[in-house]
Amino acid sequence: MKTLVIAEHDNGRLATASLNAVTAATRFGGEIDVLVAGSACDAAVAQAQGIAGVARVLKVDAGHYAEPLAENLAVLVQRVAGEGGYRAVLVGATSFGKNLAPRVAALLDVAAVSDVVAITAPGRYERPIYAGNVMVAVESDQAVDVLTVRTTAFDAAAAGGGAAVESLAAGPDLALSRVLGRELSKSERPELGAAAIVVSGGRGIGSGENYQRLLEPLADTLGAALGASRAAVDAGFVPNDYQVGQTGKIVAPGLYVAVGISGAIQHLAGMKDSKVIVAINKDPDAPIFQVADYGLVADLFEAVPELTGSLSGT
Repeated sequence: MKTLVIAEHDNGRLATASLNAVTAATRFGGEIDVLVAGSACDAAVAQAQGIAGVARVLKVDAGHYAEPLAENLAVLVQRVAGEGGYRAVLVGATSFGKNLAPRVAALLDVAAVSDVVAITAPGRYERPIYAGNVMVAVESDQAVDVLTVRTTAFDAAAAGGGAAVESLAAGPDLALSRVLGRELSKSERPELGAAAIVVSGGRGIGSGENYQRLLEPLADTLGAALGASRAAVDAGFVPNDYQVGQTGKIVAPGLYVAVGISGAIQHLAGMKDSKVIVAINKDPDAPIFQVADYGLVADLFEAVPELTGSLSGT
C-alpha cells in the first residue's frame, strides 16, 4: 500500500504542514511518496528527502509550477495518483490544501474527506463538524481517498530520512490563473500556525493601538506569536492573517493566552486543542472560561501590563 503526500513549499523550504501530512500518511502503513512540484525547487526536494519515513520524493520542476496554482497542480496530481496506484493522497488542511484537494478529488471522480484529525485504518477517518463540537467517523470504500489533514492533530515528521529522488515529467500549463504579486508580512515572532505560545486579543482590546500597546510587549516577553479573534480582525485592529478560529487558522500551542476574547464557538474551534489556555476577561460568564485552564476575571487594561511586568521582572 502506497500513499502520496503533496508538498506545500515556496521552492526553497517545505511548509510545516507537509511534515504533519507525512506523519498522517504513516497511519496507512506501507510506502510514502512526497510530490514536490515547483521551479528551481532543489532545496525543497532536499528537505523532503530528509524526512523520516519517506520512501521517494517525486520531483517535478517546471516554470509554471513556480507559484502553487491549484489548477495546474490538480492535473499533475491526478496523473501521478492514477499512474502510481496510491491508496490515498494527503495534503495539509491549509489554504493551499483546501484549494487543491477538492480539485484533485473531482478529477479522480471521488469524494474528498476534509479536515481529518485521526486515521484509524485505511478508509476509516475522523473529522470534526459543527465547529468541532461533534466528531464523526467517516468510512470510505473508494479506490483512492483524497484527504486534507488538520495539522494540529498530527506531530511534524522528524528528520533523518534518506529518500530517493525520481524526476517526473511536468503536466500542462493550463494558464487559467496567474499570480500578479504578493504582499508578505515579515515578523521576527514565531509563525502563528506553528508557535509554541500564542497571545490573542479580541474585541475587548478596543482598538489597534491598544492591541499593540498591551499585547505586543506580552508576546515579546513570552516569545509568542500574536493572534486575534474574528471580531478583532473585522474591527481592523490587526490584519486578517492574525485570525484564529473556524474561518482563520487552527492552532494548538502549548500555551494560549486569550485577552478580551469572549469565546464564540467559531473562535473556540480554532484553539481549544491548546495544551494550556489562559483567559483574561472582565465578564465572569464569558464562554472562554468554559475551556480555559486558568481564568482571570479582571480589567485587561490593568491585568495585562501587570502580567507583562511580572514576567519580565520589571
